[in-house]
Amino acid sequence: MKVLIVEDESALAAEIETFLKKAFYLCDCAINGKQALEKLGINEYDFILLDLGLPDIDGLDLLQQAKKIGTEAAFIILTARGNIEDRIQGLDLGADDYLPKPFSLLELQSRMHAISRRKFGVQEKLIELGEFNIDLKKRLVIHAVNEIELSRKEFDLLSYLLLHKNRPLTRMQLSEHIWGNFADDDYDSNYIDATIKNIRKKLGAFGSTEWLETIRGVGYKIKMR
Repeated sequence: MKVLIVEDESALAAEIETFLKKAFYLCDCAINGKQALEKLGINEYDFILLDLGLPDIDGLDLLQQAKKIGTEAAFIILTARGNIEDRIQGLDLGADDYLPKPFSLLELQSRMHAISRRKFGVQEKLIELGEFNIDLKKRLVIHAVNEIELSRKEFDLLSYLLLHKNRPLTRMQLSEHIWGNFADDDYDSNYIDATIKNIRKKLGAFGSTEWLETIRGVGYKIKMR
């Protein structure tokens, strides 16, 4: 998943970025509101971590502008402000959570996981996918008593399709959210197709992967009831 960190404290931003990258997130950083809006104008994000005390614009104003752009990202407000009114206003404007500074990076990650569960309707620890069980937290694919080894990108791609089950995702969307760059119609997107092929091959050795569908001219989707 792709995260935009909007934070003018460079040391804190770097700390968050390093931590999330180790947890397999893709990260962009913006040190002010102008940079954040520029990135929002050209990129899609799954999460936006937003400091309220930016040097050029109030974070709540930035939240409002971002919502007008139409981003579907989940917002977590990070701030040293203890004012309950700011918290209420941020949530009323569409923020998904609020984390006061200083905070634990493990708590931040836990809250991101909780938002993902709510947003995508994932409640169980293990998600049943055909003959397979997927553990998103431990990054495991299990068939009966067998753990199937996938590469980092293979698991990232499978889990992203799973979170967006029954929704066709284009190669451009998959490239942006898993690899961090765009694959347009003129771009050689064989690396996406090759990764899908590898997933089918590895899982297909244990059971059917008919649930992983190719949408001709579009991309891929996972079909679930």
